[in-house]
Amino acid sequence: MQRLNPAGDIAAGKININSVDAAGIEAELRQVDPLNIKAQYFPSEHPYRQVGDQIIALRNGPNKGFLQDMAPVQALTLEVKDLPNFDGNKVKTVILDRFYAGKIDLNLAGRSEIEEALGRIDPLGVGAGSETYTKAAQAISDYRKNSSGVITDISLIQTQDVSAELLEKMKANFTEGNFAVISADVVGAVVGQDLRNRAIYVTLAALAGMLVYIAFRFEWIYGVAAVLAVFHDILITLGIFALFQWEISLTVIAALLTLVGYSMNDTIVIFDRIRENVRLRRRDSLAQIANDSINQTLSRTVITAGLTFISVVAIVLFGGEVLRGFALALTIGIIIGTYSSIAVASPMMLWWEYVTGRNKGRGRPGEARARAAERTLAKV
Repeated sequence: MQRLNPAGDIAAGKININSVDAAGIEAELRQVDPLNIKAQYFPSEHPYRQVGDQIIALRNGPNKGFLQDMAPVQALTLEVKDLPNFDGNKVKTVILDRFYAGKIDLNLAGRSEIEEALGRIDPLGVGAGSETYTKAAQAISDYRKNSSGVITDISLIQTQDVSAELLEKMKANFTEGNFAVISADVVGAVVGQDLRNRAIYVTLAALAGMLVYIAFRFEWIYGVAAVLAVFHDILITLGIFALFQWEISLTVIAALLTLVGYSMNDTIVIFDRIRENVRLRRRDSLAQIANDSINQTLSRTVITAGLTFISVVAIVLFGGEVLRGFALALTIGIIIGTYSSIAVASPMMLWWEYVTGRNKGRGRPGEARARAAERTLAKV
């Protein structure tokens, strides 16, 4: 960042005063709000906008469109309307803290920004709005696009529309940074709310579809138990994210949808074994059958969940910031999902079977254990 600032001051995290307009200065002041007037109404322009207009007028007027340092801003006497107790020193402190004066980075400025800066500084003396600057800005933008998005040397830009004289005079006010912003995406409140609602609808639709399938493939109570168990997994995962105040991004939502399918698969494996054992062991109690079925599938559940858990933990540790939310959601979800498949879904199904009395025709748990012991002794 020091290459962008001729004074040598560290400008990391600050905004170049030569690359911003009055609205940009107003936005920064509103964000910090040094005068605590964000919620007040003013009949004329907002005081922060008036401050921005005065700083831009200082830059574009006596300083010929470019500030070499922040000294002129520090010496500027700020005056605003409709605010009798205006404290200019507080505002200046924020300005000096959030902005710096340096060369304009051609790798960060857009075509219109480069054109506006050339017209404002007018290095060739042809006047603002000249077609020369319009063509030069377009040529610089095209050159950057064809150079993988980064200009490495300002001297290499020379084309038919960017003369050697213009490039030489631009070096006093422009520079080429070490990186460029290829794209920037901002999700506003309205769009964010729409994405949240869509994610809820998609999750509910997936759960409803699974409920119908399991009810058709097994029995409806199996489907209800499986869906409630998956809903339990998602709620706990979201609760942990809320507890630690982690961001719930689109990748986290994708992980939650993945978790729905993953946890449901574990539950169906156990239910399938229960259904198979119910047909083979008609005299045993349903509780004994469910317990045995869980034990029979436990090794498969532990191995599958364990291998997946190792993979997502590796993503958490080495996958970088972009994938961290996705991996964290899956890490939590795998642990909770494995637990719910064993200790939530099956007990819920058993509870309903006993409440409705559908299990009365089967043996009691004590009888089942006695018969199991007899079979074991017979084998011996």
